Amino acid sequence: MTDSTDAHAADSGTGTALLRVSKNRRHLVREDGRPFFWLGDTAWELFHRGSREAANHYLSTRRRQGFTVIQAVALAEFDGLGTPNPCGETPLRDNDPARPNDAYFEHCDYVIDRAAELGLWVAVLPTWGDKWNDKWGAGPVIFTPENAAAYGRWLGERYADRPNIVWILGGDRPVTEELHHRTVAAMARGLRAGDEGAHLISFHPCGGQGSAQYFHGEDWLDFNMRQTGHVVGFTGNYDRLREDYAREPVKPVLDGEPLYEDHPIAFRPEEQGHSTAADVRRPLYWDLFGGAFGHTYGHHSVWQMWQEGRGPINHPLMPWKEALHAPGARQMQHGRRLIQSRPMLTRVPDDTVLVPHRVRTLVPGAGRYRYTATRNEDGTYAMVYAPTGRPFAVRMDVIAGQNAVAWWYDPRAGQARRIGTFRSRGEREFTPPGPPELDWVLVLDDAAAGYPEPGAPDPGAMGPA
Repeated sequence: MTDSTDAHAADSGTGTALLRVSKNRRHLVREDGRPFFWLGDTAWELFHRGSREAANHYLSTRRRQGFTVIQAVALAEFDGLGTPNPCGETPLRDNDPARPNDAYFEHCDYVIDRAAELGLWVAVLPTWGDKWNDKWGAGPVIFTPENAAAYGRWLGERYADRPNIVWILGGDRPVTEELHHRTVAAMARGLRAGDEGAHLISFHPCGGQGSAQYFHGEDWLDFNMRQTGHVVGFTGNYDRLREDYAREPVKPVLDGEPLYEDHPIAFRPEEQGHSTAADVRRPLYWDLFGGAFGHTYGHHSVWQMWQEGRGPINHPLMPWKEALHAPGARQMQHGRRLIQSRPMLTRVPDDTVLVPHRVRTLVPGAGRYRYTATRNEDGTYAMVYAPTGRPFAVRMDVIAGQNAVAWWYDPRAGQARRIGTFRSRGEREFTPPGPPELDWVLVLDDAAAGYPEPGAPDPGAMGPA
């Protein structure tokens, strides 16, 4: 069925190891070949605004909730150069990237090392994008290709022996000039020189864009990252993730910033309100079933570590410690459990699992109600995400064996219920249980494969979540 490097054994959640791109170039694995599921959380201001007590609380909470990667920024967005961190330190001397302040980065060291103790990886952005592109934001622009390379080398050397790091360049800005391209590439080369290639590198783009459009051919770009952005519904952004999946040379792809929970939709809260758990749950499955190797969640209060006394940025609804327990955050682990309960490294996107609608459209829904599917290459399982309770039909012959075991998986509670066993031939219609406004996942297994119920984790895989 699969070789030892493509087993569906999950990452153990205890300790960390360097990450690598899988042999088929679609996923990430640990050094020993075990699949790694990226369940990220955006804590952009963690290094800058988070005290050690706050970092401990934040990291331990996200660990219990099944997250595996924390995305944080060294030179942060909110006056990250001028406003000191809780230790009273700023990151650079005289805003010179070639003169980092060790005392500031000692606090970053603490957070990264504490994350490692908890079995968490940290996706470190060396800087937010306003420091190399002043299209918007406080800035100031301080990077040139020369000092970006020096800063990258310094960071790479400092963290060369820490296995729980992934480097993420960019920081929510477009590459609109040749100088921008040279600056980002120089920082990447500096990181590579400093850590001797120990850590993976990607690029965090601005909304609606992806790293591939700027850097896909660069040898330092190990995987692509998209930002599908803060709108509701299946927009063209998700189609572009699938386009990145199809690019040559093949590289893994991830949605590193989809719609955040409790975020003002399209930045217009007076007109469109704030997003809900259902709004952030749909992108989890659209992305995963569309070919992403993992997923990143975010909460509008948590990313900025907002609390009373800090100026509100686009209307946060609650303090960050309270927001850690938002329903969408707790539901992300159910997607991770589902994917890890089946072989991960041979999973491919395939909407042809769905039978085209006979009257109107390719699939039973569109926009925020778009259905999508994924399957294993060897035909031992298939999954369909149904964002509504509308009936839909699937091709049963996508299952290789004679019989298919069918399940409903509840993405809100992480529970599975067995539907029955059916012949793997022809078409079959399924109607999701419950009210029509609820989403479900249909799981079809080759009966001969002997898989556990969907979402059943390996012992210890999720930690004490």
